[in-house]
Order: sequence, then C-alpha cells, then structure tokens
Amino acid sequence: MNFPERAVILAGGKGTRLAPYTAVIPKPLMPVGDMPILEIVLRQLKKAGTRRVTIATGHLSHLIRTFFGDGRQYGLYVDYLVETKALGTAGPLAMLADLNEPFLVMNGDVLTDLDYRKLWGFHQKNGAAATVATHHREVRVDFGVVVTNHNHAISNYIEKPSLPYQVSMGIYMFSPEVLRFVPKNRRFDFPQLVLTLLKAKKKVASFPFTGFWLDIGRAEDYARAAQVFTAHPARFLPK
Repeated sequence: MNFPERAVILAGGKGTRLAPYTAVIPKPLMPVGDMPILEIVLRQLKKAGTRRVTIATGHLSHLIRTFFGDGRQYGLYVDYLVETKALGTAGPLAMLADLNEPFLVMNGDVLTDLDYRKLWGFHQKNGAAATVATHHREVRVDFGVVVTNHNHAISNYIEKPSLPYQVSMGIYMFSPEVLRFVPKNRRFDFPQLVLTLLKAKKKVASFPFTGFWLDIGRAEDYARAAQVFTAHPARFLPK
C-alpha cells in the first residue's frame, strides 16, 4: 500500500514556554532558519507522499490559515480544524469523521530527519492499530539516589544517575479504527488514547528512531533547532 494520502498536524497549542514570542506568533509559525517550522513539516510530508493535510488550530488560528492558505504553493491540499475550546493533544481527532484510511498525525513544532516512509512501512509490517515514533532520552537525577529494602536497609547508593527512556516524538501512524476510541467534544490526550487502545486489546507499536529529533517548545531547544537547520538544511529538506 502506498504512503497514506492524509496527515493531521496538531498546531493548536499556546506555546507558553516560548513566551513572549508566542503571544503574537503561534508556535508553528516560529522561524527555523528561513522558514516556519510548520512549513518544514509540510514540505517533508509532501516529499513522503502526503496529498492532503488537515491542520488542527486554536491559538492565533487566523495567522496560520493566512500563511498557509489552501496549501497549493506546497503541492498539497490543506484544510483546517478550529478548536473553540482546548481539546488536548488527541481530542481534535474526533472531528475527523471522514477519515476511513490510515493516516499520520504529528505535532507542528517538531524538527526531525525521520523518514516517514520507513515509519509507515514499520506500521504496516507490524499490523498495529497505532504506531508511536520514539526517541531515546536520558533524564539525569540531580541527587544521590538511595535504594532500600523493605526493612529500610540501604542496599545501594547511586550518585546522580541518568535514567534511560524511550519518549514519544509526537509523531504517530494510525489505522482508521483508532478514531472510534477518541471521545467527542472533550479534552483527550495521547497517553489516554494509547491506554484506551491497550485496554481494548489493540496493538500499539513503538518505532524507535535514532536520528535527529527536537521539539522546539523550549527556548534553548528552539535556538538549537534553528542553528542545526541553518547549518544543515539538506538534512531535513533533501532535494
């Protein structure tokens, strides 16, 4: 099966960690190099094989619509969902009543060199209802960690350990059946959706990715994303 024609980009957040910039510019329009982060995402999806993109908007929705229009300048058909109240990260999917084929969902503030076609191939091969792209992260604990037994006797003492995790990249491949598990008109986040799918005995797969990935939600990550993209644009938008 060819790469899914439909993609949904979540672009409704307020971007509070990038304030004061995001008070006047929605986070998906924040420039990374010479173009907004969301434009990079659209160009990547077009190259992967996407034809239609639905952008779920909320905060400063009109600016996003004005900038991207109907998407024809990117060779895409772009339409919009507008949240009149905060629906969380997964809640907007309940408004996609016409989706009856596999589709990609992702955050609109992610800079990555992920090959979306490999994600799709993995999703197909595993027969999953949902596939979550994941990335390795280590979280450092800034204290000495004491390990005790049930008698409160210390069995180990670890100075400032780093704990490894596979974290969600905010990029997902979904089969259409997933939409049945998203409640309408209320806040619903992706962790809730994954747990709901697991409770219903649906297969949820992890696609581990070791390349470049950065969420630009924090000022230091935004600055790094802009620096890396400016230095290596072809890494993210190959000719």
